[in-house]
Amino acid sequence: MRTVQSWEVSEAFWAQVEPLIPRPRRNPRQRYRRKAGGGRQPIPARRVFEGIVYVLRTGCQWKALPTARFGSPSALPRYFQEWERAGVFEALWTQGLAEYDDLEGIAWRWRSLDSSTTKAPLARDAVGPNPTDRGKKWDQAASVGRRAWRPAVPHRDRS
Repeated sequence: MRTVQSWEVSEAFWAQVEPLIPRPRRNPRQRYRRKAGGGRQPIPARRVFEGIVYVLRTGCQWKALPTARFGSPSALPRYFQEWERAGVFEALWTQGLAEYDDLEGIAWRWRSLDSSTTKAPLARDAVGPNPTDRGKKWDQAASVGRRAWRPAVPHRDRS
């Protein structure tokens, strides 16, 4: 039995993702130099999606994608940005939340607040001043009865 990798997309999942992917369109008012089928063939949408999932699962850079499996690594970020602008991933997230809500149920009324969301209001009083700020010149009082230190001449003549 073949092992399924974490970035491979199953048939059932692809059936849910495929309707969300925007179809490529040509502008009828633009004049093209080549015919509609000329040039390099586009990468199939499923392979592009698998490449995006591969990058998100492994954390590798776009240029480090295996070209034999996913095609041109410079094309995948372009597809990713185009699909992100089209709202594919947000729609997929919404669809996944709705499906999970049907299966397990989400407590939509319950909320949680993390300390990373807001600053702790009393932290400065409890901790005190920053220890690296001790002995800084801005905390020093001016000398009593003496002028503040500055050079006697505004500049040196070095000629």
